Amino acid sequence: MNNYEMRRKERAADLKTAEQILENAEYGVLSTVGSDRFPYGVPLNFAYDGEKIYFHCAKNAGHKQANLDYSDKVCFTVVENTQVIAKELTTKYASAVVFGTAEKTEINKRYALELLAKKYAPEFLDIGDSEIKKFYNVTDIYEISILKISAKVNR
Repeated sequence: MNNYEMRRKERAADLKTAEQILENAEYGVLSTVGSDRFPYGVPLNFAYDGEKIYFHCAKNAGHKQANLDYSDKVCFTVVENTQVIAKELTTKYASAVVFGTAEKTEINKRYALELLAKKYAPEFLDIGDSEIKKFYNVTDIYEISILKISAKVNR
């Protein structure tokens, strides 16, 4: 993996900030590449536990999984707190970019589904648990092992 320098170094954020952005962002964009060598970026819900990023999908189906079968290398991007400042021709934001590898997990499947429920519906965990049980066997969970993370902010 190449190690490119950030052009706007004054906007670089530290690891703690990058992790906070990952914890707070509503969704991310997963980028993969397929056997046809075309890139594919797809927005998705995710959960971050301080070590790995988890996302779910339909069992053994779809473009995302076909690409992950071809190559486990991924880029995952999140952006939060965006605000266009038209009169200054700029945008305020906080973003994090993760490079890593993604693999399907059975060991952490229940854990990841519970993390997703806690993130997106913390006041409805009983319903979340019911949905986990209902769809458990038709759902796959992937975990991204982080190899590199960077963040930028313009406040």
